[in-house]
Amino acid sequence: MPETRQTILVVEDEPPIAETIVYALQTEGFIPVWKTTGREALAVLGRQPVALVVLDVGLPDMSGFDVCREIQRQGPTPVIFLTARSSEVDKIVGLELGADDYLAKPFSPRELTARVRAVLRRTQGGATKPVPAAGTWQHDAARCRISYAGHVLDLTRNEYRLLGALLAAPGRVFSRDQLMTAAWDDPGAALDRTVDAHIKTLRAKLREAAPDADPIATHRGMGYSLKEE
Repeated sequence: MPETRQTILVVEDEPPIAETIVYALQTEGFIPVWKTTGREALAVLGRQPVALVVLDVGLPDMSGFDVCREIQRQGPTPVIFLTARSSEVDKIVGLELGADDYLAKPFSPRELTARVRAVLRRTQGGATKPVPAAGTWQHDAARCRISYAGHVLDLTRNEYRLLGALLAAPGRVFSRDQLMTAAWDDPGAALDRTVDAHIKTLRAKLREAAPDADPIATHRGMGYSLKEE
């Protein structure tokens, strides 16, 4: 049982499924807060801290994908998607929005709580790692915030993890598989092109901070690295 009980926001409009999730989370020592619409969920996030969001894709008032986008704008809150659709396209969309995991219905409540714990360990654990060029990069691990050239970068969860992995070892070439492992709790759900898409958006955000800079190097056929300064 967690030393400090953490609040988990459950956004699910089907009562039988939601009640099962709530019971499983309570049994594991979490404090579940259940809402049935995206707007209600966003209202909760606006007034209280939440450790993680279990988010159904098919909500009655708005898409879970849209809710996830708004969550990412507000801050780096971990998200696990629930969906009746398990196609590759849905997985790519969900992961590229910054979701931390993806679980298709029907699922085992035990599997869900295990994934909740895994995501929380990943997102809340670990000490701050050294980063290069303090004048160029600043990494506030406690706040999950990275700054470049004096500008705080507006990063999704997975963008933050990818860049954090590169920052931890400047000059090292990371394969796509290694970056998937670093950024996703279930690397098997990600694809090479998903990593490439995240790198592309990272580069765009870095150019906004410093238009003439290009700190991420592509190594054709191998992967990516952060340029040493």
